[in-house]
Amino acid sequence: MSNTTIDPIDVSRRLQHDESADLFVLDVRSESEYDEWQIGESMNIPIYDELLEYDYSTLESHIDELPAETEIAVMCIAGVTSARAAEFLRTHGFDAKSVADGMNGWGRVHRQYEVESVDGVVQIVRPGTGCVSYLVHDDGEAVVVDPSQYIDEYLHVADERELEIVGIADTHAHADHVSGARQLAGELDVPYYLHEDDAGELGRVTELVDGESIAVGGRDLDVIYTPGHTPGSVSFEFGDALLSGDTLFLRSVGRPDLEDSAEDAVRTAASQLFDSLERVTELDDERVVLPGHFSDESIRPLATDLGELQAETTNELLSYVEAGDEDAFVETIVDSLADEPANYNEIKQINWGKEQPGGDVEELELGPNNCAAN
Repeated sequence: MSNTTIDPIDVSRRLQHDESADLFVLDVRSESEYDEWQIGESMNIPIYDELLEYDYSTLESHIDELPAETEIAVMCIAGVTSARAAEFLRTHGFDAKSVADGMNGWGRVHRQYEVESVDGVVQIVRPGTGCVSYLVHDDGEAVVVDPSQYIDEYLHVADERELEIVGIADTHAHADHVSGARQLAGELDVPYYLHEDDAGELGRVTELVDGESIAVGGRDLDVIYTPGHTPGSVSFEFGDALLSGDTLFLRSVGRPDLEDSAEDAVRTAASQLFDSLERVTELDDERVVLPGHFSDESIRPLATDLGELQAETTNELLSYVEAGDEDAFVETIVDSLADEPANYNEIKQINWGKEQPGGDVEELELGPNNCAAN
């Protein structure tokens, strides 16, 4: 990177590691785009259209609101108008840099964390999309769970640890991001694991079956069938870890309406999800829940003991499961569903093998994550 740009990976690192006081994020996109999807703790001055015309009058009128002694990372859509804004600010004495590739670059950032509370699990977080994937490993072998389309990220994680990837698994057919599982499995010539109810028209799938296991070194990745978010959703047990996919999040559960949004179908799927969550919550309290998504939780790695999660009051839907109140669970879901993930129908068609990804495959999944039920 030049001295006029900052890598989105560096932005993520500095915001995560208590260095945020040394970095101020200024977003110059339109107000509607900012409201839909933004970096937390950023400031929005909606001047995108003005900057396209090299009009800096509104930015100049807000100069007194910007920190004079703090580095400023300027964000836009793709790094063009932010570069103009950053250059203008530098001429006025600010230490301002444009975020390379803007929010497009932010959506591609992956960061890895060792889950110290369990043995043999690496968590890979995409802060710009809220997606979480995993590499579980033992005795030199690894299985990747829920990979993004950026498969080099997982090859890098494995190479760093001198691990051989022996399998790729999806907990379900994703609606919010394009899965890299088939591509990664094909490149490495290893099995691609997915439950048959989510396989669509995919070929060369090794079907996941409730109660069976995937061997990883001398350990097992055990399959728990947890339908509801999708008909073929599964969770995985790996030692003390529960990779819960989109069945259970730390503050919500997976929404059950992305297969069929008709109310009767949503109610049926929500009831299935309730049963799945009852099964999951029967596990021991020390089981470490590792979800497939997050919203604005700042803890890293994203992990909570099941007992602590059940004792907290931040997951309303899980509290209904604890109380055995299926009716309240279903009604709350039906009444509180948010907007669907961006382009989710097209993404699902790709992940089902019904459509081939096109040239816009990276842009399809950019935007807010809306896979939670409330």
